Amino acid sequence: MPHHLYACLGSGNCFKPWLAMNQLGIPFDMTLVDVLAGEQKSPAYLEINPLGVVPFMKTDTDASIGESNAMLWYLAENTALMPPTADLRARALQWMFFEQSKLEPFISPARFVTTILPEMRAERADDIATWQTAVLPGLARLDQHLSNTTFVLPSGYSIADIALFGYVHVMEEAGLALADHPSVHRWIEAVQQTDGFVSLQHMTPEYKASAA
Repeated sequence: MPHHLYACLGSGNCFKPWLAMNQLGIPFDMTLVDVLAGEQKSPAYLEINPLGVVPFMKTDTDASIGESNAMLWYLAENTALMPPTADLRARALQWMFFEQSKLEPFISPARFVTTILPEMRAERADDIATWQTAVLPGLARLDQHLSNTTFVLPSGYSIADIALFGYVHVMEEAGLALADHPSVHRWIEAVQQTDGFVSLQHMTPEYKASAA
């Protein structure tokens, strides 16, 4: 059986494994979980993933994998998306940990309140401002790093790029100015030109890896 991804529309974390499978041409199925309606906490979904979160993946061997970056690591094994040496793989992990600690925790909620649930924007204005300020050092570090390299690693496009791209490329939806980070802007365009790239807007169960 193919891999099966449980995901919600518009999520940068859900987008990461979806994009990787499309770019690698890995067959998979996808089930949408409506987190705004609370489906991730429904008894039916908790039987699949007791943690009640997305993304979640059942592999073609029926193994269960949570956490978007862990899925990337699993999917990239023995492919061109996995960095080719031990030191580059360690550097990839460094950037993937950085993404989950210095970028995603701030861009994701700011985007959620600003763009996905804009009716909450006014009452959460202070929170939005806090998130927007908190992410700036991380974005500055990423921008400085990318000023000297096309992709995150010198070996080329990899899962490190996909991990960072998931939420960084929608930073404007979090009220952040992409123009303030020109190297990040250039890198986003480079990622979008990689073979088999498919945008977040196409993330539906109907779009299959074989179409990439």
